[in-house]
Amino acid sequence: MADEKNNTEELALDSPNKKKKLIIIGVVIILIACGAGGFFFLSGSNEVLSQEDINAELNSSDNEGGSVAQDKIGTALYVPLPRPFLFNIPGAARDRVVEIRVQLLVRGGDNEEVAKKHIPLLESTLLNVFSQANAEDLATSAGKTSLKQKSLTEVQKVMKNMVNKPTIDKVLFTGFVMQ
Repeated sequence: MADEKNNTEELALDSPNKKKKLIIIGVVIILIACGAGGFFFLSGSNEVLSQEDINAELNSSDNEGGSVAQDKIGTALYVPLPRPFLFNIPGAARDRVVEIRVQLLVRGGDNEEVAKKHIPLLESTLLNVFSQANAEDLATSAGKTSLKQKSLTEVQKVMKNMVNKPTIDKVLFTGFVMQ
């Protein structure tokens, strides 16, 4: 009788421990599954496409007319300016600090080389244009668009004076912070 009592006590004691073990094992399995799923989801593809691959992809989806026009114009290349522009501008209530990161859109490898060669001149020209802005204008989308257009006009004018062709097709703001 004492043996039966000890056996039932052991079974009774093992039952909650078994439940705890099963719960812990289940939680561990779920965490491992979530971790593996998150890894595969977030790792994705690290394939980097070159400009030629992108242009080939665009040409394959375009019709023949667009492809011929692009060959005459040249491939789109982006020239990043090495440093962001950091400057003060006056505002109604107080002066503001603005940081703008810029990339230049050029067509063809020759224009890319010319733009890279004249980066200091381009930076100086852009800084002069940016410093003429005011905080109220830059707070609106229309003001930013106007600043891009003024920048493009001035940069093209300077490049036309240097190399007898505008060279730059577009000024792109890739980062814009105003505090």
